[in-house]
Amino acid sequence: MQQQSVPTPVTGSSTLPPAKGTGDDHRPPPEAGARPRRRPPLPGLASLPLFLGVGLWVYALPRIGFRTMGEYGLLDRLPVVFFVALLVLTGGFLLALRRAGTSPWWPAAYCAAMLFALKAPPAVLYDSVRYPWASKHDAVVDALLANGELRPYAALSGNMSAYDQWPGFFGLNAALVRAFGVESAAVYLNWAPVLLGLLLMPVLVLLYRTFTEDWRLVWAGVWIFQLANWVGQDYLAPQGFAYILHLTVLAVVLRHFVLPGSAGRLRDRTFLDPAAAAVPPPTGRRQRAVCVLILAPLIVAINASHQLTPVMLCVSLFALLFTRRYRNYGLLAVAGALMLAWDLTMGRPLFTETLGTLRESLGELTRNSRAGYAGRLTGPGPELAGQANVLMVLAIAALAAVAVLARRRLARSALPLLLVSAAPLPLFAVNDYGGEMLFRVYLFGLPGAAFFAAAALVPAAGAARGASARARAVRRRLAAVALPVTLVVLAAGFLPSYYGKETMNYTPPAETALVTRAVDRAPEGSLILAATGSFPKALHRYDRLEHWFFAEQELPENERMLADPARHLADGIPPGTRAYVILTRTQDVYTAGEGLLPPGGFATLRSELAASPLFTVVEEHPYGVVLEYRSPAR
Repeated sequence: MQQQSVPTPVTGSSTLPPAKGTGDDHRPPPEAGARPRRRPPLPGLASLPLFLGVGLWVYALPRIGFRTMGEYGLLDRLPVVFFVALLVLTGGFLLALRRAGTSPWWPAAYCAAMLFALKAPPAVLYDSVRYPWASKHDAVVDALLANGELRPYAALSGNMSAYDQWPGFFGLNAALVRAFGVESAAVYLNWAPVLLGLLLMPVLVLLYRTFTEDWRLVWAGVWIFQLANWVGQDYLAPQGFAYILHLTVLAVVLRHFVLPGSAGRLRDRTFLDPAAAAVPPPTGRRQRAVCVLILAPLIVAINASHQLTPVMLCVSLFALLFTRRYRNYGLLAVAGALMLAWDLTMGRPLFTETLGTLRESLGELTRNSRAGYAGRLTGPGPELAGQANVLMVLAIAALAAVAVLARRRLARSALPLLLVSAAPLPLFAVNDYGGEMLFRVYLFGLPGAAFFAAAALVPAAGAARGASARARAVRRRLAAVALPVTLVVLAAGFLPSYYGKETMNYTPPAETALVTRAVDRAPEGSLILAATGSFPKALHRYDRLEHWFFAEQELPENERMLADPARHLADGIPPGTRAYVILTRTQDVYTAGEGLLPPGGFATLRSELAASPLFTVVEEHPYGVVLEYRSPAR
């Protein structure tokens, strides 16, 4: 940390002038013959693209053909005016960014509008719950309200026992359902991505302002984070809720846990990147102890809501020990103790089960970093979504790497943010988390990656003063293109990443009604069979019924199962058990898109079971079929 200051090269690309508070208050006079610096746009102009973009988006909404989605999900059902609205909002954001130092609320308004434009269409349009598997969270809230108690040690099928072992998020939603007097959490479930995104914005701003005084860099980081947050973990689920609490804890730690005498030259403005903020003031032991007491309830809430996020928090706090500024062992000890206390009490069944699987998963980097628990993406839409996912990750990583290498002084001062972003990577060597570890590591590393990606695109104020006129002219040309082009490319990558598999995510109400009738008719203790659990109301009445999702396994096993599916299922049904098979359109789309069944496999499954004397059709509908097993004992 005691290296000599070196000039910071211009990285990236923007025509943006230095914002107020970037640390460069002494600009050199313009040279003779140099082009006059363009003045920022008038404040009133910043609002025009905002209202125009929102108006175009509203005009596009009723023209989105979500009921007729095909192989490309929602992508080829979005009208041209929808894309124009996104372009207008992006252009308006770039204009507002030029005055971010004096008018930071305009970039904030554009960030909120873009979040709404990208993630609100399903909430506004859909007549059913987006993400069929999200309906199980609604089922947990319903069960909690109906039973009025938690049963963490009850053996529930469908991997549902964990929800009673980590009930914090569901208890909160049960209270909200009661407080607002709505029928269930499904009423507001589709709005979760928008609400959680809005709540996350001030947390990101607080995090980024810890390391930069340049409002342009702050809002560019928030904007990039939103475009790169395609992971789909912000629906109504414990992960999205715990994620906000996790980042809030880190923001408080990074601002209020600085050890006295640890900053060194990082408090010297001449040593810092022009956009960097000085290290926050140091705090004494008593102040840090008070902060630990304040943060303890948040950490308890994280532990009560989600299994993985406490682990991510602990590894992030551990990574901060590698810096002199945040070598605080007390908070890490408290976070680790709270995590272990919960895991060994309320979460003990799943915790011990997970420990038992570590021998198989430990060190299996290839398997632990796979996307999904079985199969490969198939079909134009899912394949395009998978490719876009990879390209988005590579693009963000490449931009962040450019900033780390080219703006070394900023990387030194923001080293803690870099460390907490890289901290989750070793978890690839531990477990696959049901095929989702790849997405979770990316999600937890994204805040820091977005900040450094923005640093690669928003140039440091006053950098490269000694450069020749020709070099400055080249940089101006690059600056006029790189930031807007990159933001447009990232927006283009977000759409297939987030909506390319939308055919799996939207369920017609008639299918939901079919499943609800079938599950409601099943006597208590019955067994519900389905190809996969990714269909609406799959776990409705989960505390009264048993479940077997028989196709959630590797493709070769499913191919053997299709040789005689009726016999395969009959052999797996315990004697004397009432059993019902529910096969729906959403299962068909999901098993095909995720590569669980071969082409035409679901149609074969449906026809074979309907023709088998072992099963009788109870109800048949274009969206699905319900069959009852004819037990020999009956």
